[in-house]
Amino acid sequence: MEIVFATNNLHKLEEIGSLLGEKFQLLGLKDLNIEEEIPEDHDTLEENASQKAWYIYKRTGRNCFADDTGLEVEALNGAPGVYSARYSRIGSPTFPEMEPAEGNIRKLLLEMDGKEDRRARFRTVISLILNGKEYQFEGIAGGVITRSRSGAEGFGYDPIFSPDGYEISFAEMDLSLKNKISHRARAVDKLVEMLKGM
Repeated sequence: MEIVFATNNLHKLEEIGSLLGEKFQLLGLKDLNIEEEIPEDHDTLEENASQKAWYIYKRTGRNCFADDTGLEVEALNGAPGVYSARYSRIGSPTFPEMEPAEGNIRKLLLEMDGKEDRRARFRTVISLILNGKEYQFEGIAGGVITRSRSGAEGFGYDPIFSPDGYEISFAEMDLSLKNKISHRARAVDKLVEMLKGM
């Protein structure tokens, strides 16, 4: 079954492709020659995932899904949340000379300096558009923000997030382990369970 994942993020394509297995042919936006930025200008993960999925479905007519993910930190009242990908660019840019992902990590560690409550969770929402009908799936991974970065795998905030039950960061895990416990994996498991049941 051919399905489009509304992303140009190669890390996400690799991660989700390994979860979907051989029953599905996963296409990214580059495979469809779609290079423009997809709008995601809402205040919730649910709305952003829905907006991106409908944008691609209306543009291509193909069954597709889109995700939006946020890191929600207890001591920061749920921030950066829906703004996770552009956290260091909000307000007065923090570390504007850095790549956004690195700037985001540096800003978060700075804001967490001296805070004892380091609980956080990653939350992913996937919107699937299948034959013109929308379905949503949520995945959550709880953990803590570490005091310094470690590991070279993964992407985004992975080097400073240690999931519950582990003493290492997401960025220190190999993909097979991360795929068993990550927020995205949990949301994709629900997506795949539905697709396989069809």
